Amino acid sequence: MWVILTYLGKLLCLLASLLPMSGLTESYFVTDYDPTIEDSYTKQCVIDDRAARLDILDTAGQEEFGAMREQYMRTGEGFLLVFSVTDRGSFEEIYKFQRQILRVKDRDEFPMILIGNKADLDHQRQVTQEEGQQLARQLKVTYMEASAKIRMNVDQAFHELVRVIRKFQEQECPPSPEPTRKEKDKKGCHCVIF
Repeated sequence: MWVILTYLGKLLCLLASLLPMSGLTESYFVTDYDPTIEDSYTKQCVIDDRAARLDILDTAGQEEFGAMREQYMRTGEGFLLVFSVTDRGSFEEIYKFQRQILRVKDRDEFPMILIGNKADLDHQRQVTQEEGQQLARQLKVTYMEASAKIRMNVDQAFHELVRVIRKFQEQECPPSPEPTRKEKDKKGCHCVIF
């Protein structure tokens, strides 16, 4: 499944393909996953005393919809790279997704967080926490484990991604310094009359 998340623009969440991860994007856990071409969700929240609107587009991520993947990547402002800790194949696809994002964005770095989902299924674990942390270091991103079923770190993952995006955007376009009172007086009042 692929998930696209819009944060005051476009923020993308990528879930390794063919994983039943809708619980990460919905307000409840879904035990029966029915892949679709796309579903969308919107969430208003306050992160670090600043309002944020998260528009989430779940694009199912199935290979037959792979042609849409790069279009979604072009519009994203940030990405959650999600794999299942119970599925080594999903973990092994993450590096490919990250490289594809950087290629599509024509960047060396971009806001991303690596998420190991299904952390509540420790007895079925195929990917260790150490392996997740090692991949995150290699990709130069933050690593978190989550469980959609028990809502562990779900909100935190989205909130942390918004923080990473905000930091990235501030570095890209630092706020201009406030003009002094004297500079304001020189410029006069700017009015727009229709």
